[in-house]
Parts: sequence; C-alpha cells; structure tokens
Amino acid sequence: ESNPEPVTMFTISSKNEQGMSLVMKAKENEFDAELAQLSGKLMDLIDEGRFLRRHDPKLIVDQIKQLSSDSPRAQSAAVKRLQDAGEYAIMYIADALNDSDRKSEWPNIVGTLPKIGKEAVRPLTTLLQTDNLMIKANVITALGELEYPHSLPYLKYIIEKEDSAELRKLASESLIRINPDALRLSAAQLFYASGEDYYYHINSLQPPQDANFANIWFWDSNSQRLKRVEVDKSYFNELMAMRCCEWALKADPSFGQSIGLWIASFFKSESTGIAMPEYFGADHPDALTYATTAGPEYLHQALARAVKDNDAYVALASIEGLAVTAGEKSLLYRLGVAQPLIQALSFKDRAVRFSAAITIATAGPIQNFAESKLVTDNLSEALDQNPAGNSVSESWTQPLADSYAIRSAMAMLKLAETRNMVVSLAGAQSSLINATKDRRNELQVLAGQVLAYLNSPDAQRSIAAMALNPANPMEVRKQAFNSLSQSAKINASLLDNESIDAIYGLLSSPDTPAELRSAAAAAYGALNLPSQKVKDLILSQSKS
Repeated sequence: ESNPEPVTMFTISSKNEQGMSLVMKAKENEFDAELAQLSGKLMDLIDEGRFLRRHDPKLIVDQIKQLSSDSPRAQSAAVKRLQDAGEYAIMYIADALNDSDRKSEWPNIVGTLPKIGKEAVRPLTTLLQTDNLMIKANVITALGELEYPHSLPYLKYIIEKEDSAELRKLASESLIRINPDALRLSAAQLFYASGEDYYYHINSLQPPQDANFANIWFWDSNSQRLKRVEVDKSYFNELMAMRCCEWALKADPSFGQSIGLWIASFFKSESTGIAMPEYFGADHPDALTYATTAGPEYLHQALARAVKDNDAYVALASIEGLAVTAGEKSLLYRLGVAQPLIQALSFKDRAVRFSAAITIATAGPIQNFAESKLVTDNLSEALDQNPAGNSVSESWTQPLADSYAIRSAMAMLKLAETRNMVVSLAGAQSSLINATKDRRNELQVLAGQVLAYLNSPDAQRSIAAMALNPANPMEVRKQAFNSLSQSAKINASLLDNESIDAIYGLLSSPDTPAELRSAAAAAYGALNLPSQKVKDLILSQSKS
C-alpha cells in the first residue's frame, strides 16, 4: 500500500534469494487466498522492476561505457548488466559503433556482442541492413559466435546478395560454425523454415517473458539506427513469420511457398481479434484482400496448412478467399496427392465444412470426384441448422447458423438451375422438405425453388403444402405457387388428388385474395390436369 518503486523492489529481491523463495511459495498457497493474492502482487511489482531496470537507456549507455573501464571488475559487471538488458542493449551498442568519436571503445564493445546471448539475435540480424561495413562485419562474426540457428537465413542472404567478398567470406565462416549443412540451402529456403518455426511457436523463438509485449526490430535507413515496435505477444510469432516470408521473397521472388505461409500467418494474426500493429499503417489492407489478390494456388497452400493444423479460422478464411477467386479447376487444385478444399469437407469445424461445400457447389463442378456426396451432405447439414435446435453455442451463433442455411440453399439452387450432374441434390431432399416448414421465410422460399427441380412426388407435394398452408405469409405462399409451377413444367404433375382438390378449392373460393388466386391459377394450369376441373371452374362462374 506504500506504492513502492518497482526497480528498488527488484534490487532488494535480487539480494534476498531466501525471501524470494518464500514469496513464490506464498503465491501458490491454496489455503490462504489473501496471502496468495498479496504475494502475486508483490511478484508482479518485482517483475516490473526487473523489466524497467534491464531496458533503462541511461543504465545501458553507462554500462557500455564501463566496458572500457580500467577495472576488470567494472568491465565484468558491465557485461553482466548488458546481458540482463538483452535485446535492448543492441540498439545502444549500435549507436556507439556508429560514433567515430568512440573508436577507442570499439574493440571492447565488439568483443561484448556475442556475450549478450540469444536475445540479441533479432536486433543483430536487423542491424545487418546498416551501410557501415565495419559494423556489419562484426555483427556477422558475433552471430557465428552466438551459434543460434535463427541467424542462418540472414547469413546465407549475405552470401548470396552481398557485393563485398570479405563480408561474404565472413558470413560463410559464421554459417559453417552454426550449421554447415545450411550451405546447401538457399536463403529463401532458410527464411521459409524460420517462418514455419515462428508460425508453430517453437520455444527457442519466444520473446522474453518479463513484459506483456514483444519487440519487432526495424532498421531506419534515414537515421541509421535500430528502432523497435512493441506488439502484442498474442500475434508476435505470426508477425515474425510474415517478416521471414517477406525476406524469403526478397531473396528469391519465385519462392511461392512463402506467399502461402505469409497469407496463413496474416489470417492467424487476425484471428486474435487485436488490431494490427502501428507499422502496418492506417491504410494497410486486410488479409483477405491480399489472399484474393494472390489467387487460388497460394490460398490452397494456406488451406492445406490449416487443414493439417486443424486451424478453423485460417481454413475458413482461406476457403472464403477461394470462393471469391477460384473456378472449378482451381478449386479442386492438388498439392501433391492432397486436394485441400476436398479435405476441408471432412473438417471438424462445421463452418469450415459448410463453407467448403458451398464454395464447391457455387463453382458448378463439371468433372466427377469421389467426394461429391460430402458436398451434398454438408449442404444438407447447413440447411438443418434450425433456430429450434441445440446447435447454438458461443462460437456457433444463431445469426451464423442462419447465414449458412441461406447460403447453402442458394448454392443448391444454383446447382439445380444449372442441372448440375456432378453434385446430386437427391440426398438433400429430406432437409429441403423440412426447410419448407421453417420459420425463416427466406429459407422456405429458397427450399421450394430447389425442390422444384427434383423429380420426386414428395418434393412437389411439399411445395404444394407450403403454398396451401394458411399459416405462411402471403409472399411465401405466392412464391411457393411459383415454385410449384416450375416443378410442374419440369416434372409434370406428381401431386395426389387431395393436393389438387385443395388448390382447386383455393381457386374457386371467393375469399381467396386476388394475388394468391392468380399465383395458384398459374400453378394449376402448369400441372396440365384433365379438363374436368377446369370445366367445373368455368361453369361455376357462369351467369347464363
């Protein structure tokens, strides 16, 4: 309650290991919640102090100067504190190496670079963009001494792209020191592998845990300085995967795998629901814009990865992109022996399955494929997402269920209207008939329109029942009679006498609204029934 200063608390705690041990035990005390909560607050305060101390610019600059002290003890203490500063130390070390007035300090500073530890690698690899050849040479050497695999693509990039033979030689030596096998791989391949490591959150690439954010490092060519941008840890790995992919494409513009991984990483970043970091800029397009621009090949790469990873968000986003850009041939694209969109028809997440089925159906496939029944099954299941059902959950909302039901019905209608011979709608008849009784009027109308194309007595009779049901709104009944007309034109009359009599009764009743009578008459005529009923209708109004 005294509002203690965090750095002071950290200093005290670092000198009292026994006390810290007691605080940590108290934090985990399950018998005294108040004590556990208080200890947790104390630990948070100490962690804040640790973070503030290790990235304090004044302290870091002072310690860099101490590297050239006449006292070995002071030098050793400075190295230890710069190690504590980790990635934050590199920015100020780079400033010192860029300052020609501090040449006498350079040997001690350069000798410290590899001692900072693996935290230094991200800013050091960014520092390779400097125009200062002396700094670049020393960074290359330091990266070799650090022996951290994440450095490999940057070193190989220098080997492939650098004009200076001396720097290429140094980069080769450092790369061989870390992993000589990497010489056989291109920089693009190595960047891609590093991007995958970030994408899958391997432990060795995680940012320091003493802050609730992570740093992404950039090189400012105007000021010739490193700068950092704080980003949310929730998508740090995905943002770094995107950067690795960008470097892969700089190394080899034809390395298309990086595009698929970049798109998947962007989708995965967006799945956090957090706004993109400031360096994206206010006018930066969203992931779907890039995905649809990239085209089906790269969307299939992202989809294949999502299916393998069981990542519903990335899979769904990839499919929605394919729905915008792909035709039949590109939808059924093969990656090796796999067809990602076909695989998505069996995905655990229903939204992914439904979107895959809708996308395939809307494309109007003309070549047979073994999994066509899965398209029908998923369209039917989407149609059955009923408001009265038990399928609503936090992630599966009623508006979402409604949307998929409508989209599924529209996809079925397109299949029906084009007389598609690949995806059979016969297996969906039961779901379509149920939909004619649904409380969602738009779905009722669409279901009737699809059923009109099915050569089935049950299909035609369900349309007639919808048209005759007085509980349905007038517009639904009119549209149902229109669908009945279409069904009769395509399939002739498949109605039983009871339905025919009911339609005739509606026609002959003076209480039937004129607009409904007109729609019923058109349907009745399309049924092309024997003349007896029409004769009765004519004579019933005769005044002679």
